[in-house]
Amino acid sequence: MPDERTRARLHLMDWLGCVAGALLSETMPIARLQSGNAARKAAWLGNKLEMDDVHRMAILHPGPVVWATCLAQGITDMDRLLDAAIRGYEAMIAIGSTFDARHYAFWHNTATAGLFGAAVSALCCRGDTGTGDGFENRLVHAMGLAGSVTGGFWQMRHEPCDAKQWHIAHAVNTGTLAADAVLAGARGPAFILEGPQGLHAATTDAARPIELADHWRIRDVSFKPWAACRHAHPAIDAALELKRRLGHLDGPIEIETYRDALAFCDRPDPASEIEAKFSIQHSVALVADKGTPALGDFDEAARTGTAATRARITVREVAEFSERYPRHFGARARCAGQEVTLIDTLGDPERPMTEDEILAKAQSLFALGGREDDFAEMTRAVMHGSSAGPVMSILERWLA
Repeated sequence: MPDERTRARLHLMDWLGCVAGALLSETMPIARLQSGNAARKAAWLGNKLEMDDVHRMAILHPGPVVWATCLAQGITDMDRLLDAAIRGYEAMIAIGSTFDARHYAFWHNTATAGLFGAAVSALCCRGDTGTGDGFENRLVHAMGLAGSVTGGFWQMRHEPCDAKQWHIAHAVNTGTLAADAVLAGARGPAFILEGPQGLHAATTDAARPIELADHWRIRDVSFKPWAACRHAHPAIDAALELKRRLGHLDGPIEIETYRDALAFCDRPDPASEIEAKFSIQHSVALVADKGTPALGDFDEAARTGTAATRARITVREVAEFSERYPRHFGARARCAGQEVTLIDTLGDPERPMTEDEILAKAQSLFALGGREDDFAEMTRAVMHGSSAGPVMSILERWLA
């Protein structure tokens, strides 16, 4: 899978950028005090800035779970690590794509599907070893064990807490423990998804069947160019294009988008940095006032600065976008009698970021975390290296 390995290297670099960018955050002391190697500690940081990769149909972020899990296994062969990650992405996306709106209304898909992705990643890193029946059956057992304790409620969105980061660390640790148990001969429930008391019965109204794609679905994962919830990105993208055409966004600004974007990001008066990252109004106000949102544009000063512009912004659901969702994340921006409609968003496979843009994003995140001096070395190791050893050496230095 040479093409997929190249793609996987970009996703690894993207995740490492997200980790680097969070090294000066308030979560860093928590991460540093966790048990295990640097990769397990980094699991606390990879989604902190809301810049981690995302799969639209599954509505989840595979990178923070899969890369922390793979690197935590201690293997050094880069191709083996990349192949395990590609399979971890596949499992996480395939299972996450079966969840319906009922599941996503209460459950954090990255957490619920993440345990499956972590179990597969960990087992594939170890290879065809262990006791019991064949490797494919061991994969089933590992996913069954991990899935039997899956979870992660969205209640964290309503309180100032660290539960979202904990969800990632929990998926990494529990998926790894499931792989350990299976390699020792433990068995898991094979029908953990569709069984009468399984995950689908408990958390969905109408689960979708697992789709067997004709390609590795890591190629379907989107990169995030801006430090906001992905549900805010279509509005940001449409507003940016409209501003390019008009030269300004003066007067009332109307945003039309899909239902879940409003459920997660309709926040006209965000009271914290994380709420600002989950605010369409704040994100679009940034576009109107200054242009492309930057990493530091969600703090208290930025929120105060956008207050007057946020008051000019209205958001509403429109059926055409909700009907395309989640296969497409779209939005419309309207101002001064002009409008822009986007079906897909920058970073999606239909509108991909270039390799240079992805690496530039990572470099800006390294700089944010005070690790710009490590960027060239990490880039060489990730994009061209045959060993994961140098990657882990840098992570160990960061998390020491």
